[in-house]
Amino acid sequence: MARPNSGVLVSGNGLGYPPQNTARVVVWEWLNEHGRWRPYGAAVCHHIENVLKGDARGTVVLGQVDAQLAPYIIDLQSMHQFRQDTGTMRPVQRNFYEPSSAPGKGVVWEWENDNGTWTPYDMEICVTIQNAYEKQHPWLDLSSLGFCYLIDFNSMAQTNRQSQRRRRLRRRMDLAYPLTVGSIPKSQSWPVGASSGQPCSCQQCILVHSTRAASNAILASQRRKVYSGANPPSSGNQISTVRQSNTFAGAPLWSSGSGTMGGTSSSERVGSGSGSAHSPADLPAAHSLTINGQNNLNRPGTQRVSMGTARGAIPPGVPALPVKNLTGSGPVHPALAGMTGILMCAAGLPVCLTRAPKPILHPPPINKSDMKPVPGVNGIRRKTKKKHLRRGKNPEDVVRRYTEKIKIIPDEDCTICMERLVTSSGYDGLLNHKGIKAELVGKLGKCGHMYHLLCLVAMYNNGNKDGSLQCPTCKAIYGEKTGTQPPGKMEYHVIPHSLPGYPESKTIRIVYDIPAGIQTTEHPNPGKKFSARGFPRHCYLPDNEKGRKVLRLLITAWDRRLIFTIGTSSTTGESDTVVWNEIHHKTEFGSNLTGHGYPDPNYLDNVLAELSAQGVAEENLKE
Repeated sequence: MARPNSGVLVSGNGLGYPPQNTARVVVWEWLNEHGRWRPYGAAVCHHIENVLKGDARGTVVLGQVDAQLAPYIIDLQSMHQFRQDTGTMRPVQRNFYEPSSAPGKGVVWEWENDNGTWTPYDMEICVTIQNAYEKQHPWLDLSSLGFCYLIDFNSMAQTNRQSQRRRRLRRRMDLAYPLTVGSIPKSQSWPVGASSGQPCSCQQCILVHSTRAASNAILASQRRKVYSGANPPSSGNQISTVRQSNTFAGAPLWSSGSGTMGGTSSSERVGSGSGSAHSPADLPAAHSLTINGQNNLNRPGTQRVSMGTARGAIPPGVPALPVKNLTGSGPVHPALAGMTGILMCAAGLPVCLTRAPKPILHPPPINKSDMKPVPGVNGIRRKTKKKHLRRGKNPEDVVRRYTEKIKIIPDEDCTICMERLVTSSGYDGLLNHKGIKAELVGKLGKCGHMYHLLCLVAMYNNGNKDGSLQCPTCKAIYGEKTGTQPPGKMEYHVIPHSLPGYPESKTIRIVYDIPAGIQTTEHPNPGKKFSARGFPRHCYLPDNEKGRKVLRLLITAWDRRLIFTIGTSSTTGESDTVVWNEIHHKTEFGSNLTGHGYPDPNYLDNVLAELSAQGVAEENLKE
């Protein structure tokens, strides 16, 4: 989706530039695992721009401006963010907005997450919210941006239109993002800091200095191995003479002579030696590396070649980085190895930086005989059919059941229609129900919040009509709340393996399976097909007392069709698909790389709170 007021990202080195002599606000962003571009803070963007003006092919040390970003650097030439302790690489981009937009004014819009902290919206959403706020719109529907959320500026809340979950939002002022006019001239060297005098003394710059020393040592060692006791290369296969790195003295990373390898042109193909490094042979096409002096960091072919192949492919005189991986098992410290790899890639030399570790999603293979029923839980599976909703009586009866009329009406707003309670409901003329007049006000029994009775009827008609009500202010549930989960199957059993953080317990495995189908009248687009991606989905709980309690509540939530719903995937952006419904599950068995695994000491308490918010609590457990 094209961003409003965003610039076109062009130019050979991946940097975007605004049109000549046009003022634009610059926002740097990184791509997360869900495919969303997340903005860096304004201070970080100012820091990146300052480095960019000095050297457009340089390296940005983010820890110099934000201590929380200490592990991260940005390579401006390849436009990637690199995490030094894990080797994880993510694309970055430079985006442009109007000076009058939210980033130009330093306005930040944030929503409150489950931990009670505040998370900024994506910049395109922030700009859209600020535009609506400045035009004094009472509310904003984000469905046009692919999100099923409604922003209410009067109550400063965000409401999920599918689950009706409500979160607080806020608007705060921060540093304005940097302003640029026209294009920025490209620099001549890489990395930054080549001629800036004494470099910074922070830990990350010290690490870069140690990287230079390590790479020089590797070079010297390689030259000794290549030339000690060996005949010099013949004139028909002349090798470039490689000298030490002098990055911070203003010279290129690797200085070489004018010779060529194997009589080829300046763009050489590196071969793979079947024996020693002195007898190179051509690699298969799938493993060939073309080295043209440019940064190969963002080229998948360079990253994915195995270390053995990469080292075998290096001709005489070309140094090899002795890194097996970036998880600590190689002979070089992961952070030092990563920095050395970046420097070597910039010089056009082959190096293997392995990707971040993959999550362990499933346990080892298990025989059916090893799968046991969960103690204290009846059965091993549940099924839902097309119609498992318990329909209540007519809307007026449901509203009267949970409210009491108010004779003395306070002078405050009805948070459903946003009209004063002392006036008629905003739905007057839109809804006509016998026995409920537009001016009647009722108070909910448990929480005491007051609304127009006609507004409560309108809210009920817009939901599942299952005989329950949920207070839009405090989310208190009256009756038994049910959802719109499509038909499917839930299975659960104990497997003889332990989760990280629970070495003394076996594991409860839950398997959800929902097939694709046709949406019904309770879904967003009745009569239209819906997809069901990633099923069957496997989820895990520790087989202890609290884990079994969570399982029993999840079974209740499944029976009430609250686990899944049909909507838009926040991961892929696909609409009309089966998605999770505000009850988080752990889908990683042996790791926690994505945040959906173990160890997580707070998960069981958090999911109990989420279940309670859906009206599924311990008192609801069926004996």
